[in-house]
Amino acid sequence: MSEKQQITPKSKSILKTLLPDNVNNDVKFNKIIVYIFGVLTIFTIVRSLIHIFAPDGGANSIATIVVFSGSPDPNNVIYHIFSLWGLSQLLIGLIYIIVLMKYKNLIPMMFTLMIIEYVMRFVTGIMKPMGDVLTGTPPGALVNLILVPLALGMLIWSFFPVKRKTS
Repeated sequence: MSEKQQITPKSKSILKTLLPDNVNNDVKFNKIIVYIFGVLTIFTIVRSLIHIFAPDGGANSIATIVVFSGSPDPNNVIYHIFSLWGLSQLLIGLIYIIVLMKYKNLIPMMFTLMIIEYVMRFVTGIMKPMGDVLTGTPPGALVNLILVPLALGMLIWSFFPVKRKTS
């Protein structure tokens, strides 16, 4: 490796925060990060259950997608896909719960995955716009504008260890 390509102590510390050698509940970052991750975990679980159990999967009632007509009913496909999406969200939410209970030092990695997911939602929205099939602005579009900077802020904050008082 050339001198410019070497991993610096600071970048090594960031890498260790994202991918710790030992996975456990020992956190070196501020506990507020854990609480905010907990709130986002609850949000993820609730949202997933709505997609799974709402008759329309939240497609019409929440995401403001128009009701289509046709035979066979094309809405059933949309509702099914929303329900499957809810299942995927539930699985990631369960992983978040496991991290909160047993492996808190993986929270920075979870924030990284969360950022990737939500940024890709923006990208997908640009690549495949749905403006003509929406009757309003889905709440997720607004929440995502808050969630990405929040998750990014928590991720960056997690790179700064808190000095714990020893007795």
